[in-house]
Amino acid sequence: MDNEKDKNEFDLDEANTIIELTEKDKPSKQLAWYYAPSYLLFWVALFFAVVFPLFNYLPTAVKIEEETNKPGQFVAERAQHILLELDRMGPKIVGDEMNEKTMVQFMLNKIEAVRGVMRNDLYEMEVDVQRASGAYLHWEMINMYQAVQNVIVKLSTRSSNSTSYLLINSHYDTKPGSVGTGDAGLMVVAMLEAMRILATSEDTFQHPVVFLFNGAEEQPLQGSHAFISQHKWSANCKALINLDSAGAGGREILFQGGPNHPWLMRHYREAAKHPFATTMAEEIFQAGIIPSDTDFRIFRDFGPVPGLDMAGCYNGFVYHTKYDRFDVISRDSIQNTGENVLSLVRSISNAEEMYDTEAHSEGHSVFFDFLGLFFVYYLESTGIALNICFAFGGLILVCVSLWRMTRTTDLTVGSVAGAFGILFLLELAGFLLAFGLPLLMAVFYDAGDRTLTYLTNSWLVIGLFICPSLIGLVLPFTLYYTLRPSKTIPHNYHLQMAGHAHCVLLALLCIILTAVSLRSAYLCMISLLFYVGSLIINLLTKLHDRGYYWSLLMSVCQAMPFLYFSYLFHAFLVITIPMTARKGTEVNPDLLISLLCALGTILAMGFVAPLINMFRRPNCMIGGLALITFIFCMISVSEVGFPYRPKTNVMRVNFLQVHRRFYEYDGSLSLDDSGYYFDLQDRRLEQPLRDTMDFSELINLEHECNSQMMCGVPCFNHRWCEARKAARWLPRKETVEVPGTTTLELLNKTVLDDGYSVRYQFKLTGPARMSIFLKPLDGVRMLDWSFLRGMLDNPGTFKPPYHIFFAWGVDDSPIDFYLELAKANGNFNEPVFEIGISGHYLSNVHKRDALSEQFIADLPDFVHAMEWPASYDRYIY
Repeated sequence: MDNEKDKNEFDLDEANTIIELTEKDKPSKQLAWYYAPSYLLFWVALFFAVVFPLFNYLPTAVKIEEETNKPGQFVAERAQHILLELDRMGPKIVGDEMNEKTMVQFMLNKIEAVRGVMRNDLYEMEVDVQRASGAYLHWEMINMYQAVQNVIVKLSTRSSNSTSYLLINSHYDTKPGSVGTGDAGLMVVAMLEAMRILATSEDTFQHPVVFLFNGAEEQPLQGSHAFISQHKWSANCKALINLDSAGAGGREILFQGGPNHPWLMRHYREAAKHPFATTMAEEIFQAGIIPSDTDFRIFRDFGPVPGLDMAGCYNGFVYHTKYDRFDVISRDSIQNTGENVLSLVRSISNAEEMYDTEAHSEGHSVFFDFLGLFFVYYLESTGIALNICFAFGGLILVCVSLWRMTRTTDLTVGSVAGAFGILFLLELAGFLLAFGLPLLMAVFYDAGDRTLTYLTNSWLVIGLFICPSLIGLVLPFTLYYTLRPSKTIPHNYHLQMAGHAHCVLLALLCIILTAVSLRSAYLCMISLLFYVGSLIINLLTKLHDRGYYWSLLMSVCQAMPFLYFSYLFHAFLVITIPMTARKGTEVNPDLLISLLCALGTILAMGFVAPLINMFRRPNCMIGGLALITFIFCMISVSEVGFPYRPKTNVMRVNFLQVHRRFYEYDGSLSLDDSGYYFDLQDRRLEQPLRDTMDFSELINLEHECNSQMMCGVPCFNHRWCEARKAARWLPRKETVEVPGTTTLELLNKTVLDDGYSVRYQFKLTGPARMSIFLKPLDGVRMLDWSFLRGMLDNPGTFKPPYHIFFAWGVDDSPIDFYLELAKANGNFNEPVFEIGISGHYLSNVHKRDALSEQFIADLPDFVHAMEWPASYDRYIY
């Protein structure tokens, strides 16, 4: 009986061996070529069926009539009514009566309306109108302010004795020419409605909530500095929710958090009803790639107060333009923002961590949302562990899979390793091409003065950048499989090796990015997580040995990362494409857009795109992608590719109507002229204007910068001054009529006792915005002045000419200041220094002269002009 059993076992083993040998020898047939387009279109359909609607999803707005049935919920209709009032008030410029009187009284009235319905038995409210003066170093200038205003409310529970406050900040002032309904009227009304709901709710909170309605954010960032450095409640503020906007409507993105306070992310995860956030946005913003700044930096640096920085980001085309109006902001978008703000305030104002926030300072966080459905966060240290584990796990499993290939074929380890080495080099080539081809397109378009073709029709990026990236991703593998088909290694194994090569590359990138402390390495980790998962299942089920069945499982597993990466990079494109119209003239913006498209393509399609080689004639698919690119190129050079459209996608033109006067040491006037000073905002410079405007006398100011301090123009703030060498000047014969006077008066000049230094005392009067430029002449050194000493104490960082920016709100008192300079030869009867004084008349109540108004009227209808009259006087003392 034992002999019969042994015989049966031998027969079974022999049968299994025969089956295994049969599987080795049976070649895997490629699928029919006509399935390939359907395969790629499946991923396109998945994006439009899932990602696009979820990205644009907004909650249904709550109406006032529904309030009784939905107690404690944010009521968007009420907030919208207040927003309409704000919109009708027009621009709110610091120093104007509208901003300093009308708007302050408006805010006080709305706050009193909340007090009128407040549960006085549960809550108490304190209101303060702050008027403050101060200064701080802001990049390359001293940012100095006088009598700017904030409206501040402290709402607290009577039964609580907590001295830890939650600060919520947004601003009501606006840019010149802009009504600012999105930036940041929407946030202001969200705060007012959240305050009303808190003040009428039976559900109390532990920690007082301070609502800071900031009256000087666009100066820049003066109101927040005034509060955090001087207000009586600032020392008690332990956490922050900062609300701003770079668009109008839609969802708001959490793009900065902490720093080093991950407990805030936990509250965002638990409270935010509509999460939208990513660590990558935080790292991009803090790298200075985005041409914006927020009050969050002031609270972080001068508090320091940890917090969450949230901003509206949809429809950035109208940001800081006259088209940022009520009609572009839907009621549903107000509901989205309001629900998030209200739930966050409720959560953080009841947080135990608020009693001692420093005890919960545990490092940076890695955070992101998934399609707006849920929010994920973990500590940076946890992220490091996850990145390393999945990176090395992927490397180990790839080795196991390659070893298994040698067990199911007649190949040696060396031959499989050699084949994999070739495919890894092809993967590197594909990776470089996936980046290189879109970047090359960006360079070619820039060389042909065709940048920003996607500004209005953003779908053009599909053919211009995404398709070239896809071609680059699959081209090396397809050429290799087509031109050098392997007769020893089955085709399905070759395709598996392509996925393994991508896995190894991502693992190495993940390790490198983690080593240099980039938290965005989590993107590589997500890709590895799902590939490793599919690889484990394929190995356990032996699907790797059964034709192309393994690819089905891998594609299913890759659906999740595809959804996330396409969602994430679609969000980045929605945010950054409008920003390219104000990114400046020095850098080709197409490089940024092409880079985002390439990175998104690699992460979303890196594992699934090479699978087109499952199908016969994969080179036809590459030809099809190339044809799409060609068609899109032809479209882009037509009128469709013209970047600008009236009202919706405008060309931003910043220019000043300037009257210049240069006074020499003896008081004589060496220059008295007028012209238009252009601070151009995008890469196309003035070219789109030349068809309709006479720019024959327009000159580049770069050569003026070699002979004149600050290029001889009144650059407005640090951004204007930074770009002054790329500015343009259009002379005008008639003198610009400036609606005011800027006066610099020398009060006293005193040679000090040592005989080698001198003190000058001045008085400066002028409009609500002025700049002082100072440049000691050769052999002279600035010793001291009445301004902040930060520049003088850091001579390695700050070089002459020095820039002091000054603004006043409700008090136009003159500036009295002194300068102390040293000169080696002690001769102060000759020129010692240059001083330039610029006066800026930003308000819409300041009249432009007739010629300037005509010039503005002659601009094309696709132009939004941010303009004002300015004076510039240069003196030598």
